[in-house]
Amino acid sequence: MLAGESEEEHITTLLNAVRQGDPCADGALMTLIHSQLRRIAATRMAGERSGQTLQPTALVHEAWLRLGDRAFENRGHFFAAAAEAMRRIDSVRIVSHFRRVPPFNEVK
Repeated sequence: MLAGESEEEHITTLLNAVRQGDPCADGALMTLIHSQLRRIAATRMAGERSGQTLQPTALVHEAWLRLGDRAFENRGHFFAAAAEAMRRIDSVRIVSHFRRVPPFNEVK
């Protein structure tokens, strides 16, 4: 983080670095925003039916993958897109998919 730069400004700086292809920015961004994304995910998961097996962290990771290489104008744009991605994830379908897919290390 640059001297005098707020966390919000730093997130925007990292988003710009990701867009420009900085290989280190992706990991730094995820480290910085993971807890905020997890709070959004936990709020979304609170509205799910009881017995839901998808955890907020898994929802964050799935949303992160779905956001892909999109360019974001600022942190507000990013968090709005992340929240939308989380809303669009069908958690029941994801959990049932992972129950059907054999582990990677399974030898046939």
